[in-house]
Amino acid sequence: MNPRVTLITGSSRGIGLAAAQRLAADGHHVIGLARSAPAAGFPGDFFQVDLADAAATADVLASIAAQFPVDSIVNNAGLTTSHTLQETRPDELDRLLAVNLRAPMQCVQACLPAMIQSGQGSIVNIASRAALGMPRRTAYAGAKSGLLGFTRTWALELGVHGITVNAVAPGPVLTELYRNNNPMSAQQRQELEQRIPLRRLGQPEDIAGTIAFFLSGDAHFVTGQVLYACGGLSVGVAPL
Repeated sequence: MNPRVTLITGSSRGIGLAAAQRLAADGHHVIGLARSAPAAGFPGDFFQVDLADAAATADVLASIAAQFPVDSIVNNAGLTTSHTLQETRPDELDRLLAVNLRAPMQCVQACLPAMIQSGQGSIVNIASRAALGMPRRTAYAGAKSGLLGFTRTWALELGVHGITVNAVAPGPVLTELYRNNNPMSAQQRQELEQRIPLRRLGQPEDIAGTIAFFLSGDAHFVTGQVLYACGGLSVGVAPL
């Protein structure tokens, strides 16, 4: 059997790199996309591109689609800011929508012909617990909420082709992006951990395992779903 060919965006660090390493270990042929190359190598083929640039993204995706029969996509690349409603500028919102919404749509559109031809495929969109509402995240929460809308809509449209579409919504995960946008003292971190039922912050590998489930044979009858990988922080907030 041929290995799964999986495209992962934002794969040079954090959750994306952890997912690439996990999926490569699971036997996937991994293709990575990111603005900068991984510091210590990549377990597959890697393409450097700024996903905020629609034209450059289209060119790279066309090259990938011509070379590889991609049958799985992990839309992981994300961009966030920490501004209130009053502070959020239109150009900031445009930038976040480009990376968090437009780029995932481009990735799926580019790879969809091969997925439809094969009669199978899996798409995993990386959303966020912030989609449930979070202070200082107007642009980010809006973009990630849109990604959940994509997930449910694509699941309805693509199921006839045997393609599943699901979302993972992480809570606080100790990545460089999270640390930069959530500076905190040791006491503040301890207070946050006490609010999390599992009493710890997540690690990129925690989310990689959740992604791997949605791409596995165990999830072939699961589509249009959102799985909050947040240590229980969303309990009492997320709808049933």
